[in-house]
Amino acid sequence: MSKYDHIRPYHDEEVNHALKAIGSHPMVKSMMKFIYPQASEEYVQEQLANCNSIRDFQTTVITQGIQNVLSRSSHGLTTSGFDKLENDTAYFYISNHRDILLDTCLINISLYKHDLTMTASAIGDNLVRKSFLMELARLNRNFLVQRGLGPREMLKSSKLMSEYMAEKVLKDNRSIWIAHREGRTKDGNDVTQQGVLKMMGLGKGDDSVFEYFKKIKIVPVSISYEFDPTDMYKMPELMAKHYEEEYIKSSNEDFNSILKGLTGQKKRIHISAGEVLDVELDEIANSGEPANKQFQQLASVIDDKIHQYYKLWPTNYVAYDMLHKTEKYTEKYTDKEKRQFERRVERRIDASDAVAYQNFLSMYANPVLNKEQLNGKT
Repeated sequence: MSKYDHIRPYHDEEVNHALKAIGSHPMVKSMMKFIYPQASEEYVQEQLANCNSIRDFQTTVITQGIQNVLSRSSHGLTTSGFDKLENDTAYFYISNHRDILLDTCLINISLYKHDLTMTASAIGDNLVRKSFLMELARLNRNFLVQRGLGPREMLKSSKLMSEYMAEKVLKDNRSIWIAHREGRTKDGNDVTQQGVLKMMGLGKGDDSVFEYFKKIKIVPVSISYEFDPTDMYKMPELMAKHYEEEYIKSSNEDFNSILKGLTGQKKRIHISAGEVLDVELDEIANSGEPANKQFQQLASVIDDKIHQYYKLWPTNYVAYDMLHKTEKYTEKYTDKEKRQFERRVERRIDASDAVAYQNFLSMYANPVLNKEQLNGKT
């Protein structure tokens, strides 16, 4: 027994047995039909039977499935920055977060294509309450972030998870992915939560926090979708926040968001990997500032990197101009692209609802604002 057993993914020796146990589940069979639409049942079962490690499952099943998702619901995935990273090296990737499932899958496909070490990836346990989702998460090398705990239990859980991540990177040479904030960014304004960084630092062992951060090789990553397939599904929470009302998720909301994220139109997607944080960490560590201020500085550095690497699309510029009633960025999009985005807004939002209209446009316009503010710093 390991102290990590309740949060860890499957070990390789457990994979084949786990696949046999869930292979007949209706949702798993539907998933495999999507991945291998023309294949016989015998062929599908053979593919599962040949998976004897998480890497086998990811490279033969998950990768094929995500490629099908991309071909059916996007205009393709492009990447940048991954060619500057080293093979057989573990990194700690921290990125903005738009889609529950796709973000980490697309990052791992990008790593696989560049022959880089794939990640163990954090996922909230609230997202995998359905048994087959829990099984698929563990098969896809996800480890669990425990939600809904009291303060004392949360601290204990955070320390355990930070130790797990440290062990993966420093002892097992396994990369880690984690979102820079709890939950997805709903409003397009990517801001790193200091609490995430403090949780990461709990795994430092005998090192100082910033010595440890240098050891685990933190790489900021920026994920950008031209169309957010779940934009409409994020609106109720944004509206509740605007009116300062409590937002309570429906029982199947996360599951429906996962399905919409997979099937909804995304158009173009870009993932950009930055360079390992190094000099920045030294400057913060030597600043003489109190610990809280240093975490604040690090969060700001990560924000700047994510905003710097973020790929802006015509949709972002159109939304900015619509929101601010300007023609500032008209050279960044065509009339056709503007009409296409306007139709998307009309189908999703009642234009007479000024608050909903503003929130929806802000979701796409905020990355432009963040880029403007970043350029103002430099």
